[in-house]
Amino acid sequence: MLSLILTHPGGSHKDELLACSLLAAVHRVPIVRREPTPEDLADPATAVVDVGGQHDPALHNFDHHQFPADHPPVCSLSLVLQHLGLYEDARQFCDWLEPAEWFDTRGPNVTSQWLGVDRTAMNKLSSPIDITILRRFAKAKSLSPGEPLYELLTYIGQDLLDYLRDLRSRLDFVAQNAQLWTFTDHHVLYLPRTEPIPEEPSAGITRYLESISKSTTTAALIYPDRRGTGYGLSRHNDSPLYDFTRISTQPDVHFAHARGFVAKTSASDLPRIKALLALAKV
Repeated sequence: MLSLILTHPGGSHKDELLACSLLAAVHRVPIVRREPTPEDLADPATAVVDVGGQHDPALHNFDHHQFPADHPPVCSLSLVLQHLGLYEDARQFCDWLEPAEWFDTRGPNVTSQWLGVDRTAMNKLSSPIDITILRRFAKAKSLSPGEPLYELLTYIGQDLLDYLRDLRSRLDFVAQNAQLWTFTDHHVLYLPRTEPIPEEPSAGITRYLESISKSTTTAALIYPDRRGTGYGLSRHNDSPLYDFTRISTQPDVHFAHARGFVAKTSASDLPRIKALLALAKV
């Protein structure tokens, strides 16, 4: 168990802020912003984040600055996620993580080249939310549970933890229950209704298809409608192979978006759902 989270003073970045947020969400201990002492680095009850020149998870030391210049881009957030056993899922399902690693270790110019965007685009994507939280974190010498900024950081860390853990559970659920129908030139994923029905029945389907390398070949999704007893039908990746306005006049279809990307049906038997899918095929 930790008794303290320590990170460097001065300017702050998303890297150490998010790393501290995760540790604060798990351990609920104070965050102090100062240079570490040798005693801090040797104390396993003190997490030293983004400073100190050591990466030693057993001692809760999470710095990356001592890595060679050609080391793959990893930052202190990467190291904390590895320590928590969440890094692989985070790299796969948090699209923002890899750019954050590049930005922190390679800088904005190299990162913009790697992303294939103009350097000015990096500034255009900056948010006043980011600026304010980072600025306030930089000004703080210490943060303790109960203080507004500390609690905000723990919200951020807990939401990230919940997202990764819930998504892994959701992916396992989809893998156990979904059917992937194969057609001549595409796939359709069908997720049958289960009891109890998940709060968000379609959640995780897109990430599941990415995890099994079927995202680009899957054209449509069929999943339980959480507002009714039937199903939702939707295009995947805006595939042109299906237009659900084609079933808008069917008696058991109570909603079809005017742009054709989604429809809702009260039908629950599989033959009828397959018939509606066939009618929607362009």
